[in-house]
Amino acid sequence: MTNYDFAPFWRSSIGFDRLFDLVNSAPRGNEDAFPMYDIERVGDDRYQITLALAGYSPDNVSVTAEQNVLTVEGRKEDQKRDLLYHGISGRSFKRQFNLADHVQVTGANFDNGLLRIGLLREVPEANKPQKIEISSSRRSNVEQLTSKAA
Repeated sequence: MTNYDFAPFWRSSIGFDRLFDLVNSAPRGNEDAFPMYDIERVGDDRYQITLALAGYSPDNVSVTAEQNVLTVEGRKEDQKRDLLYHGISGRSFKRQFNLADHVQVTGANFDNGLLRIGLLREVPEANKPQKIEISSSRRSNVEQLTSKAA
């Protein structure tokens, strides 16, 4: 596993701790790719994650959102069958997605072996960009003359 040295960035950045942690914990190429999934933008601030869960039922899958991390877990009970060929994966899994600040899960739907999870990004009004008025600290000539006369 490779860790990056972010020391030069720490000297000139404030509040990016989470970003650096995400980069260091990003999935590597050799990690398990099960289950397959898509992440789709369905609107300006709306997203959808679709996981392919063939052979699973909603009772075998749990979705949990906690502190900017969305976790999808699946448990499959072993069934005693006499399979001639085993091509459909039926193992337990745990897939985690890091969510940006202010991203909330709006719901989950399981249909035809696809689990769809809706996400919405709602930035509070207090966190939106605000226009800051710039005032001049230089006093006008009239104010300077009246203060000298007094």
